[in-house]
Amino acid sequence: MSKKDIEILEVRYLRGPSMWTYTPIIEAVVDIHDLEDCPSNVIPGFVDRLVAWLPSLIEHTCSPGVRGGFVKRLHDGTWPAHILEHVTIELQGLAGMRVSFGKAREVTRRSLYKVVFNTTHEQIGRRALQISRELVLAAMEDRPFDVPAAIAELAEMVEELCLGPSTQCIVAAATKRKIPHIRLLENGNLVQLGYGAAQRRIWTAETDCTSAIAEGIASEKDLTKRLLGYSGVPTPEGQVVESPGEAWVAAQDIGVPVVVKPSDGNRGRGVSTDLSTQAEIEAAYKIAEDEGSEVIVEKFIPGIEHRLLVIGGKLIAAARGEEAVVTGDGTSSLRALVDSQLNSDPRRGKAGEQPLEPIEIDKPQILLQLERQGYTADSVPAAGTSVVVLRNGNHSTDITHLVHPRNAATAVLAAKVVGLDIAGVDIVTEDITRPIEEQGGCIVEVNAGPSLLMHLKPAIGEAQPVGEAIVESLFPKTANGRIPVIGVSGSHGKTRVAGLVARLLRLSGKYVGLACSKGVYVNRRNLQTSNGANWAGGERILLNRSVTAAVIEQGPASILTEGLAYDRCDVGVVTNLDYDRALAEYHIHDQDQMFTVLRTQIDVVLPSGTGVLNADDAKVAGMAELCDGEIIFFGANADSEVIREHRAKGGRAVFVRDGHIVLAKSGDEKSLTELNTIPLIAERSEETPNVLAAIAAAWALNIDNALIKSGAQTFGSPG
Repeated sequence: MSKKDIEILEVRYLRGPSMWTYTPIIEAVVDIHDLEDCPSNVIPGFVDRLVAWLPSLIEHTCSPGVRGGFVKRLHDGTWPAHILEHVTIELQGLAGMRVSFGKAREVTRRSLYKVVFNTTHEQIGRRALQISRELVLAAMEDRPFDVPAAIAELAEMVEELCLGPSTQCIVAAATKRKIPHIRLLENGNLVQLGYGAAQRRIWTAETDCTSAIAEGIASEKDLTKRLLGYSGVPTPEGQVVESPGEAWVAAQDIGVPVVVKPSDGNRGRGVSTDLSTQAEIEAAYKIAEDEGSEVIVEKFIPGIEHRLLVIGGKLIAAARGEEAVVTGDGTSSLRALVDSQLNSDPRRGKAGEQPLEPIEIDKPQILLQLERQGYTADSVPAAGTSVVVLRNGNHSTDITHLVHPRNAATAVLAAKVVGLDIAGVDIVTEDITRPIEEQGGCIVEVNAGPSLLMHLKPAIGEAQPVGEAIVESLFPKTANGRIPVIGVSGSHGKTRVAGLVARLLRLSGKYVGLACSKGVYVNRRNLQTSNGANWAGGERILLNRSVTAAVIEQGPASILTEGLAYDRCDVGVVTNLDYDRALAEYHIHDQDQMFTVLRTQIDVVLPSGTGVLNADDAKVAGMAELCDGEIIFFGANADSEVIREHRAKGGRAVFVRDGHIVLAKSGDEKSLTELNTIPLIAERSEETPNVLAAIAAAWALNIDNALIKSGAQTFGSPG
């Protein structure tokens, strides 16, 4: 019986580098059954329907390497697994996720494929794969399919599950600097940049340098103003009030017009400006009270509100605020005008996702603003009449290049007085190009955790490098957030190698984390007795803020099902390559396929790092050309062709000669110790390659020869 279907048999999420790529992927095993006999060009109308539903597929270059390459492949004839790969990538892209990598490869038998594609979140990737299958089958069978609804579903998942744009811009800047990152909350914006003791943490526009005390001060606007005033920073006169009547009394004392606002609000919520009458001020009090814990009445400062972003003691960006205004057409209500002229702006959206929020005309703050102009939400202004809907909170124009140096210095001082490493400083002044003290301008607020979106997506002007500035404030130019990471893989002997390398690192003064088959250890303390030679064990080590060096064992099964726990390593060790029949479960059936898996360990070696390879194993030795860093070969045969050729090129090697372990570079040879002085080898000679591999790794890490010798001679447990 014919079966024309795309059946998804297995789905795995590989969080780290794998045989496919360096980034997280979904790997699915799919069976296309009798569709193996139905390439795209023989299914009537299929290509036209698919391209009509997803016209942006024209941007996929595919193997031709040019725009339209994939569509050409569709017309020439390609198979459903390949199509599934591209459609899954495209759906994620249309939903707002930046992904591009994909592969489709036939495995084991006819009609069975591995489909691989990038994703930044497992749940989204899995759902995108399911939807892609449904879409492709619908196009093949000429059935209707609601593409916009599918994209909307994925977009909602992206918004809910992925990093927000502010956090993402920081992570992107870190990635550009080759600083690794680990997301600490599956659905949140808490992210670790770097590994172990070199790590820093961010949470949107806050860092592990953002003091809770400073945040508390910034949230108390009256306290903030007093502290700024003591430092000579111009601020408006103001008072904390506890009732509408007190607000009016304070306004009379200060002198109208005034501003009424909550003491701990943000994004302009609950703020009413330019108030002069008792009725306005008392109404504004109630609005502010609903938004915050206390209410402040302060002197209204004529001018434009500007948001200055200070990061690490420097002014990085500035944006000018603008009033939200609609223009009457003589027929539409203000409610309708707000929707058509303001809320239609694509920059208005969910707080934290877009630089501007949608305007809710029924909010008391806005209704008061309209009432002061003689309108209600349902009023119909005359054609050509301008109506101010919102007077603050609309920072949309970049003016970084216009800020006077003295104003920049004042903003930096304000952030320092409050104690914030990242601060949004609000300045009201007529002309930001002139010093504020010359024109009666003031700093009206200092905000912790400021929005970055107005600087990333300004309506007018250039986006500013705020992510780069935050990363630079956390990591000086010479820092990359890395600790020495030593990855150990191979078919056998891995645990012994990892344990000995960890011991040698401890002797050199490092606080060592070790994840291996016997468990997870931190400086000999056993934190986990079960198998730690996997992604979870490795990540546990990299999250530890005490660890100054990490040794992580992962075998081929772990690489196949999880990916490596780290993005790059300083030393990558491959002990040997023997085919394991158990890997047939993952569609790995011979040594050549094993090579593709284990080469991952060498692919991730940093250019400044070292690959440590077994010269006596031809397959392993063949990985040398794949390494971005140096190579140190190890082997029992000092005169092997691999070692001789490597030394002739100036390379390093560790081998056995005349009963001694020898460290050699080019023509220079140094005896480290006699084999029989190392108990591990004396008891079991088959441990010799493992000891050589560990010694080579320690040499790559510049550990003193005397320490290497001592550590090898006294090695016991893996911790």
